[in-house]
Amino acid sequence: MLSVATHEAQTQISSHDASQVSPAPAPAPETMIFRSRLPDIPISNHLSLHSYCFERASEYPDRPCLISGSSGEIFSFSETQINSRRTAAGLASLGIRQGETVMILLQNCPEFAFSFLAVSMLGAMSTTANPFCTPAEIFKQFEASRTKLVITHAQFVDKFRHEMFPAIGEDLKVVTVDEPPQGCISFSSLLAAGEEDLPEVAINADNPVALPFSSGTTGLPKGVVLTHRNLVTSVAQQVDGDNPNLYLSADDVVLCVLPLFHIFSLNSVLFCSLRAGAAVLILPKFEITALLTLIEKHRVTVAAVVPPIVLSLAKTPLVEKFDLSSIRIVLSGAAPLGKELEEALHRRIPQATFGQGYGMTEAGPVLTMCPAFAKNPLPAKSGSCGSVVRNAELKITDPVTGFSLGRNQPGEICIRGAQIMKGYLNDPVATSTTIDADGWLHTGDIGFVDDDDEIFIVDRVKELIKYKGFQVPPAELEAMLICHPDIVDAAVVPAKDDTVGEVPVAFVVRTAGSDLTEEAVKGFISKQVVFYKRLHKVYFVQAIPKSPAGKILRKELRARLATSP
Repeated sequence: MLSVATHEAQTQISSHDASQVSPAPAPAPETMIFRSRLPDIPISNHLSLHSYCFERASEYPDRPCLISGSSGEIFSFSETQINSRRTAAGLASLGIRQGETVMILLQNCPEFAFSFLAVSMLGAMSTTANPFCTPAEIFKQFEASRTKLVITHAQFVDKFRHEMFPAIGEDLKVVTVDEPPQGCISFSSLLAAGEEDLPEVAINADNPVALPFSSGTTGLPKGVVLTHRNLVTSVAQQVDGDNPNLYLSADDVVLCVLPLFHIFSLNSVLFCSLRAGAAVLILPKFEITALLTLIEKHRVTVAAVVPPIVLSLAKTPLVEKFDLSSIRIVLSGAAPLGKELEEALHRRIPQATFGQGYGMTEAGPVLTMCPAFAKNPLPAKSGSCGSVVRNAELKITDPVTGFSLGRNQPGEICIRGAQIMKGYLNDPVATSTTIDADGWLHTGDIGFVDDDDEIFIVDRVKELIKYKGFQVPPAELEAMLICHPDIVDAAVVPAKDDTVGEVPVAFVVRTAGSDLTEEAVKGFISKQVVFYKRLHKVYFVQAIPKSPAGKILRKELRARLATSP
């Protein structure tokens, strides 16, 4: 479906002075707004996230909800809701109040779900973080979010013993889901709290509930403020209505191997499954043998994956030894999935419907979804990332002029709807740069809409590097590099990699007379960052190419990479 709005700017020029003025600028073209191929649906604008997710849970209290792949423990919908309420009461007893922030620094586990839902019940915010980040990286998020309490594993507690953090047990409360180290609190003590101790909190749909960090289209990581309304809208766009775009039912078991600290897994796996009454099989990490064993054992029906997992499933001989016939949907996201790779896995799982979704943390996060996943499926093309979700608007604009473009014309993808973020935390300038005055969120991705309303991503305006779907902001690495005493200037760009998608490589200008080596530069960075941000190659150059305004000409550096041995 396509609706068209017209914006015209006309200049009246009298005939007697027309020769003395510049020609009038061409009027802006019609704005083409693309909508979903599925009809819009009613979406509640008053429910809190946890109330929305559990709204139908009383209809199936004993149905499996969370399945721990590591322990085998199964929590019903009733138990999941009760444990979330008890966790909320326990957090309240530790002083967590409405509007405050809890950091969830966990690998995938049932306690992740209990914690996030509990924080929602208190009217507080969860800021989710990668437990494998360095203490310095975690501290930046900790400080920016004003975290009051951390929930983590015992093995990661030492990250918070660094001098930059407040003292554990005194100014900082740390809860561990396993045996607590000295000064820490056991998660089991939260679960021991009584539901009657859960305080009553008045939650507005526009109150923040999630604070993931994203680098947006460029720059350093920023807190993305997502409200109850944003996340309820996003989940509803996917799984609600008579013909949901992502059809999940009580018979489904949804694979959760992608990290829940990433908004894709948190939203499209956990929240969508809770809302739809499907079971979630939770794996702490990707390990091929364990993954295949558990898919077969629990008869997984929906597999949410990223291209590197698709690659492993498509090429590992071990796959042939397991029964994967239960899988009916393979949903790939976080990074583009190539046609050849999709077809290679399809040959191994021929009964499954394959497709992609496309999202961005700031967009709540889902922008598009494969229409073949719908209850009444629509045709979908290989390589497409689907059509825009319901109850949202999408347009394509010229990156230079900002004018609207029509079908089959590549331009910047923009999205508008109640699911997009409230804004960046304490950063109105970055917010206004990303969301314009008319409410359009500019993604920084280049794509086009074809004649059948399917969307294809072809390039990126934004500078982010995508390693297995993880964001690597070049600006962050560049800021570290120029702190090295032997480095005058530096630039970081992506290099293509068949296994992980993209890897960061650096162009470095050494100080005069320096004998700085590539290994020394790599080591300098690796000590400060999580594994996926490490440099894979360093090129020493005389100067970094820049525009007259001082902007790094990354396109020129990428062109050099293409010709490098």
